[in-house]
Amino acid sequence: MKPLEEFKLNGNLLDTVGMLQRFPRFRYMGSKFRLAPWLHETLESLPFESVTDAFSGSGVVSYLLKGMGKQVRANDTLAFPSVLTSATVANNATKLDSADLDFLLSSKARLKSERFIRQTFEGIFYTPEELSFLDDLWSGIRQMDSPFKRAMALAALLRSAIKRQPRGLFTVGDPSRYQDGRRDLQLTVREHFIEQVAAYNSAVFSNGKRNSVTCGDVFDVKVGSDLVYMDPPYVPHSDDNCYIKRYHFLEGLACYWEGKEVMMNTKVRKIVKPFTPFSYRHTALDAFDRLFRHFADSIQVLSYSSNA
Repeated sequence: MKPLEEFKLNGNLLDTVGMLQRFPRFRYMGSKFRLAPWLHETLESLPFESVTDAFSGSGVVSYLLKGMGKQVRANDTLAFPSVLTSATVANNATKLDSADLDFLLSSKARLKSERFIRQTFEGIFYTPEELSFLDDLWSGIRQMDSPFKRAMALAALLRSAIKRQPRGLFTVGDPSRYQDGRRDLQLTVREHFIEQVAAYNSAVFSNGKRNSVTCGDVFDVKVGSDLVYMDPPYVPHSDDNCYIKRYHFLEGLACYWEGKEVMMNTKVRKIVKPFTPFSYRHTALDAFDRLFRHFADSIQVLSYSSNA
């Protein structure tokens, strides 16, 4: 396997360690961050200039493909992965400046403050002050005119929310059970957000291509890319691979729960799980057949767990 330092960008040697280290790594089930060298080595040998990342997840593969100089289309059925790729892949130049950050943290952003989070998640995941901050910040994000600035702010907010969770999951309502002195658990969501704005600003770069992001069913994704990279949910031996169960709060936070059905009878206020045929044994084979036929005119690269 080629050393990470020997990755290439547009034919020129690049310290891709530096590039990938700028990517705000997400604590995400199935993230391919550690496999990036092997993926690069595999993909580099294939003839393609445009690529569709059909199940973008944490966004690191889309970011890698962008770094390889390819025109990238990123798609995911969930809202929060689409926010992450909007900020890091579709966005070639937009950053949040000090005036943007000052506004988001100021009382002006709270003039139209929401109350859904503090009312719905009282006593769950965060302190009352942090829940109010999330509401207030969303109010400020709504007032931003630039779609990419909104994506940057939301991406920073999403990463702040997950870093503040002890296990990076949203399955346990009382985080005090896992207090172990880690810095991430000592910082407030507000303090995390300030740091994450800087992190996402650092990740912005242009590869000279018009990259795009969609959020929807994979079978609705437009065909036509030279190559399609597919990393669908794996058929599990149990329900432990459920993304909504683990990350329902992030999914709601990405769109302020608009269009999401909250299960108020659950301890952590889960949202209703959307159906995907890739998660069930009795539907997965047919789903793969449809998937391969849908992208039949493209080079197809499939990433799949050996124990699924």
